[in-house]
Amino acid sequence: MTTRKQWAVKYGLGILAAIAALLLRKLLDPFLGTENPFHTAWLGVVFSAWYCGIGPAIATVVVTVSGICYWFLPPAHSFHVQSTAQLFGILGFLILSAVIIALGESTRRVIARRQQVEAELRVAYDELETRVQERTEVLAKRTATLEQRTAELAENAAMLDMANDAIFVRSAADKISYWNQGAERLYGWTKEETLGRSAHVILHTEFPIPLDDIKSRETWEGELRQNKRDGSQIIVASRWRTIRDDNGISLGWLEINTDITSRKQAEDAARSLSARILTLQDAERRRIARDLHDSLGQYLAALKMNVDYLTTTDGEHQRIAADCSEIVSKCLTETRTISHLLHPPMLDEAGLASAAGWYVDEFSRRSGITVSFAFPPERRRLDSDIEIALFRAIQEALTNVHRHSGASSVDIRMALDEKSVRLEIQDNGRGISQSQLNRLMTGTPRGGVGLAGMRERLRELGGSLKIQSGRTGTRIIVIAPLSSKPVMESDKVVA
Repeated sequence: MTTRKQWAVKYGLGILAAIAALLLRKLLDPFLGTENPFHTAWLGVVFSAWYCGIGPAIATVVVTVSGICYWFLPPAHSFHVQSTAQLFGILGFLILSAVIIALGESTRRVIARRQQVEAELRVAYDELETRVQERTEVLAKRTATLEQRTAELAENAAMLDMANDAIFVRSAADKISYWNQGAERLYGWTKEETLGRSAHVILHTEFPIPLDDIKSRETWEGELRQNKRDGSQIIVASRWRTIRDDNGISLGWLEINTDITSRKQAEDAARSLSARILTLQDAERRRIARDLHDSLGQYLAALKMNVDYLTTTDGEHQRIAADCSEIVSKCLTETRTISHLLHPPMLDEAGLASAAGWYVDEFSRRSGITVSFAFPPERRRLDSDIEIALFRAIQEALTNVHRHSGASSVDIRMALDEKSVRLEIQDNGRGISQSQLNRLMTGTPRGGVGLAGMRERLRELGGSLKIQSGRTGTRIIVIAPLSSKPVMESDKVVA
């Protein structure tokens, strides 16, 4: 509706412009005469073409030509054209009017387009101003946040420098981007010397597992062997954490290392001392066993012979002597048993197979637990330390089975190859709880003295002890490096 009114106004202005031009020509008629009635008509055409548009301009031309023909060209008050000159004048006016209208329309459209572009530019400029202002505000906030975080990082960095631990950050390219003073004190490398370099290359790090496996984890803890600047090797307790951005992309790793070299040396010394104590204990057991067998055993044997002689007498003394003989027989049996338990003579004389076979048979007889023992058909004498360690492992395992497992059967298997000996002891008991199994595997004080002794014996030999447990029972796996010598025929003794 608004557009129709606008066009009506424009057409009205065009017609009024034509009428005004005709009236002006009529007023100037005394001065201009009747030779050329189109002098003032151009004003109306130009005005309409410039301000009103092509339609109103055409209406102005039509009204102007009609008015000129009616009022100014003879015969007056008639639309009849008498001469060729009048016709050419009208055609010339129409052609020039068309040109004026075309130029005016083109100019008007150019102006309208320019105004439209200017309006669009103003809108775009306003939007750009708004965005710039918004971005400026966001940037100001980020700058303030960054300054705050920078201050916090500086404060945290100062606190990290006070730590005794070596703390450094590695980028996703595995290059050092942060190196605290604790790292400088521990390794001897300054921050300026390490930034942008690989920590593993500088420190000659030895990893317990592949490096890619460690990097794939979110966190990792373990022990590393590294070199200081002066070339000395240290052992560190290392803790790693992956650093990620808000989108979860890995940015690097935070690594905190604590020097535990002295502690590890103390632990190794304690293990060596423990292994030495166990060796001395075995030697003392061997001595006591021999003393029981050679001295006390002989005394009891002589006493039994004398008591047996008294049983040949008559009367009340014969009954008493018989009772004493029975008691001495039990003492002699227990003495021999204790002697064998402390250190079976067969272990030194005939080797592990005979000693273990005798012990297994005695254990099965006393406990009522069925025990199967499979030893390689090739009889080979092993190093004495290895045989003692394996025998004690069987002894301790069967003792634990009898005390704790409630098992009815035990399966013992031993295998040999060129490099190691493998001993497996499997029962069908109730198993070990996870918490107790963790204590046994970590070697805590509550894990058991016997198993700790087994572990130390094997550790000293370069071997290992593994414990697997579940609802179907418990399995102990002992592996020791093999140092063997062939058994001479004269050394073979069948238990």
